[in-house]
Amino acid sequence: MTKILNPLIVKLAGRRHFHMAAQIRHAGRRSGRTYTTPVSARRSGDTVVIALTFGNQSDRSRNVRSAGGATIRIDGEDYDVTQPQVMSRQEARPLVQAAFSPMDRAGFRMLGIKQVMILRVVSAGHLPGPAAAANAG
Repeated sequence: MTKILNPLIVKLAGRRHFHMAAQIRHAGRRSGRTYTTPVSARRSGDTVVIALTFGNQSDRSRNVRSAGGATIRIDGEDYDVTQPQVMSRQEARPLVQAAFSPMDRAGFRMLGIKQVMILRVVSAGHLPGPAAAANAG
């Protein structure tokens, strides 16, 4: 089912009125290839919170942590994010409550989502690694 839905969700994710999913762009830690994946993410102030549906060992999670950041599109806006930090939902409770609605949080419990990734929104010039070079010119 994922193979059928993912292309559609990727196309819609991050768009202005499509709140179900954001779109994260990250580099493969071995291939260097750019990947775009849908995620459940919200921005609250200078923080982006991503629900780790598949846990912290998913390729996406490992790639973002290895690169030290990514680019994310939420509600039609692109943000450069850095300082990825994996936390349990309980550890990040105030951030999760500020970013996600009670309905979203109930969905996390039903789906068994136990971890989130916290990232800081930064300007393009402050991105680590290859992303900084790409955005500098």
